Amino acid sequence: MTDSSKTPTNDQDHNAPDPGDAGRTVMVGVLGGILSAAGYLVYQRLPEEQKDRLHRQVRGLLESRINEIRQNFNL
Repeated sequence: MTDSSKTPTNDQDHNAPDPGDAGRTVMVGVLGGILSAAGYLVYQRLPEEQKDRLHRQVRGLLESRINEIRQNFNL
């Protein structure tokens, strides 16, 4: 006996994007924008010596990451 209450699956619909994905994508984008704006406002209020220290830390992190990538690709 077969169960007639089951709906057949359609392979074309299997790969279709979920309608809720677009809403989540927009929400994540908006939240990212809000967080970056808040970070910028906090950064603007930092004293100059803390900004300089932050710049040095970011430069050091970027330099080490770039060197790691260069070593991985043997550049």
